[in-house]
Amino acid sequence: MRILSVILLLSVAITRIQAQVSPEPYVPCQEMPHLMETFRADEEAVIRFYTSSFYGTRYGRGSAESGSPEKRTRLVGLYNEYLGKLDQLDFNSLPQECKADWILFQRQLKEKLRSAAQDSIRYALLKPWLPFSDSIYAIEKLRRRGHPLNAAGLAKNWFNYSLQLSALKTKLKEDKMLDQESIYAAQLLIDDLRRAIGSIHEFYNGYDPQYTFWMPLTYKGLDSALIAYEGAFKSKNAGFAPADGSGISGHPIGRDELVRQLQYQMISYSPEELIDIANKEFAWCDAEMLKASREMGFGDKWKDALEKVKNSYVPAGEQPEMILGLYNQSVDFIKKHDLITIPPLAEETWGMVMMTPQRQLVNPFFTGGEEISISYPTNTMAHDDQLMSMRGNNPHFSMATVHHELIAGHNLQAFMNRRYRTYRDFDSGFWTEGWSLYWELLLWDFQFPKTPEDRIGFLFWHMHRCARIIFSLNYHLGKWTPQQCIDFLVDRVGHERANAAGEVRRSFEGHYDPLYQLAYLTGGRQFYALKHELVDSGKMSYRQYHDAILQLNAMPIEMIRAILTQQPLTKDFKTKWRFYDHSVK
Repeated sequence: MRILSVILLLSVAITRIQAQVSPEPYVPCQEMPHLMETFRADEEAVIRFYTSSFYGTRYGRGSAESGSPEKRTRLVGLYNEYLGKLDQLDFNSLPQECKADWILFQRQLKEKLRSAAQDSIRYALLKPWLPFSDSIYAIEKLRRRGHPLNAAGLAKNWFNYSLQLSALKTKLKEDKMLDQESIYAAQLLIDDLRRAIGSIHEFYNGYDPQYTFWMPLTYKGLDSALIAYEGAFKSKNAGFAPADGSGISGHPIGRDELVRQLQYQMISYSPEELIDIANKEFAWCDAEMLKASREMGFGDKWKDALEKVKNSYVPAGEQPEMILGLYNQSVDFIKKHDLITIPPLAEETWGMVMMTPQRQLVNPFFTGGEEISISYPTNTMAHDDQLMSMRGNNPHFSMATVHHELIAGHNLQAFMNRRYRTYRDFDSGFWTEGWSLYWELLLWDFQFPKTPEDRIGFLFWHMHRCARIIFSLNYHLGKWTPQQCIDFLVDRVGHERANAAGEVRRSFEGHYDPLYQLAYLTGGRQFYALKHELVDSGKMSYRQYHDAILQLNAMPIEMIRAILTQQPLTKDFKTKWRFYDHSVK
């Protein structure tokens, strides 16, 4: 027993010594991770159970968006339940990192409640256009527990629903009241009703003799009618496209909603202030672009210098090899300067795919994450489109963005997200895109682009991010049309016109968050300002700073700052960080 006691005492002493020598920084509390993980599991269970499991999501989990009133009511109950659990915690006794979690989790739950309330209003507004939706959801509820159905009565009802849809489709053409948001919501609801009737049909058909006798043709008729009805809503939406020749139809959200969303994302600037910041960044880009143009012998004709850079594209078939070379160059540079920890497995497990011509219509440049998706012309594209794709993805442009998509950008982000503080689910474009954009700013400071051609490649993308802020905000403020946005990208940044149209189409028709395009440079400047506060001051090394960010996982950058700098936090925290310093470049 004495020997055992000595061993235990030594073990405790060694543990304490190890903790003193290499403490785990920013260790969270136990209460918040457990609460958030439990909520995620509970929400997934509710969504899975109340989401029809046939059409489109047979093996998926579904989403909180759209669906039956029953599903929405159950989710609202869950969100309120967890708000109550949050209130039971002693906020003031929590460590700093978990105070941030408390604030962000409460914010997330309240946003889910707000969204659910809006969905309920939309559902009520759409009931005249889908008057039988409650009846279908009631049958799907019975199906979940395998209750027997009155197949003959169901066949009669579903046949009548098909007839109703035919009449409603005619009425829809004449309607002048539906707005774009309602039209989009109607399409989501129609998709969900197709899932519901598909779920019912799959469950009973072939197993229940009465259902199998009465229902197969009636089901197919109703499903076809719903498909045609959804097509009518899509055609209705096309009518909202401005008469500007672009053919792009979006939905400007207006200033009030922009301000609300900026506050939610913890951005303490107005839309007008962000446009002003983007113009100041543009002025810096203009000056640097002239320097590079003069070095190349083009004087102040920077667009001529840009043309030469665009025409440096590699021949068809050689783009993957070029991308790999740029990747190796940037990773070697990052390692040489000891900027961040790169796990060997992250380097080992990324790959390449080629982007389809259809996807290139909305993604004219390569994208990344677990793999890099290369945008380059195929044999099915028109000659002009082939040249624009090659010119827009030349080696100097690509040099500025390979690390954005792979390491230390999106690929490393995703790798670390799955390994550190996995209970966090506070992702936003400002963290995701801001982090990758930040590396473009940082590598510029480290003089990674050596030649004027490489600098023009970096500057092109910096100008592009400035333009994204300006055109997306002006569009959502109701000041610009899609065609004006395209022209701005062509004239001010130097985009190929097809690429500019793809960029604008992606922004306004791809159902992106309205703040997504401005999140790149805005989030990047947040990370840059925090770097200035912690690294330039000598409080942290580059590696320590960058590792800490990725190990904290995704959250608004102001909360990362609060954790790393011990900013005072209260339950009713409001965003206030004014991160943009015009003197910091």
